[in-house]
Amino acid sequence: MKKLINTPAKLVSESLAGLAAAHREIVLNDELNVVYRAGGPRPGKVGVVCGGGSGHEPAHAGFVGMGMLDAAACGEIFTSPVPDQLVEATNRANGGAGVVQIVKNYTGDIMNFEMAREIAQASGDIEIETVVVDDDVAVEDSLYTAGRRGVGLTVIVEKLVGAAAESGMSLREVTQVGRAAVSEGRSVGLALTPVTTPASGKPMFDLEEDKIEFGVGIHGEPGRERRDFAPAAELAEALAGPILADLPFGPGEEVIALVNGMGATPLIELYVMNAELARVLAGRRIEPVRTLVGNYMTSLDMAGVSFTLLRATPQRLALWDAPVVTPSLRWGA
Repeated sequence: MKKLINTPAKLVSESLAGLAAAHREIVLNDELNVVYRAGGPRPGKVGVVCGGGSGHEPAHAGFVGMGMLDAAACGEIFTSPVPDQLVEATNRANGGAGVVQIVKNYTGDIMNFEMAREIAQASGDIEIETVVVDDDVAVEDSLYTAGRRGVGLTVIVEKLVGAAAESGMSLREVTQVGRAAVSEGRSVGLALTPVTTPASGKPMFDLEEDKIEFGVGIHGEPGRERRDFAPAAELAEALAGPILADLPFGPGEEVIALVNGMGATPLIELYVMNAELARVLAGRRIEPVRTLVGNYMTSLDMAGVSFTLLRATPQRLALWDAPVVTPSLRWGA
């Protein structure tokens, strides 16, 4: 295994130090590995917090900034941040109007966010609401979750909730924006290669050269099934099918689409997959009115792709188009 690191034990902290050095609009608490907006919370604005295990970069520290997250807590590789980290992130995001926690549906994340919420509320006058993202249609339950996993839709929810908070909406209104998006967004992914964690130095699972892992999780969890490798057109059909069947999306509808790389898939291939997704949607008279293509919710060095579709509404499109300035997502400012 060859990685551009010093030691696995220092990987997360040193990566965050590099992120903070490159982006002066964010600040790093290097004792707790919490990233927050420079200048502190804006008084009267609802705070927005997310977090999770590292290894999914740019999620979530890369989305801290104006129009998105106020703070992010970064656990070790594929490990939930502990309550102390989440309490720090929540306090850093608190501008007096309450805080929304965006939580991916994994057992460790749910438990630690709940503990952090109780601690933060007990120690100060702060109202906290939670938006749990569970968009993965591949499996209902896994080793890491009760119910569906939280994956690519988390990025879209962070953008919409962040924009809603930035616009001055109340805590109740901001929370509703997030929960409504979760109810109308779906994702599924596939892996071409397994993920290798720096601590282990070996792949998390074996995958034959002529096979793909369909419905894989963002931590290298097994998916729905192992399938034969196929051209991009067939893989796009296979990914879009379960999403369109699950909600379902109907003819004439508009969607926000995310074509997300899993970490090691180059953009040239992701754009091929986007072209194929657009073809599949056109065949069903569904229009992707906004599309984001790139590596946003990754799994270290895994090669693969995931599709996310969210039903578009006028409010969601306005929030999506609102200005955002973060290390990894920025437009309109």
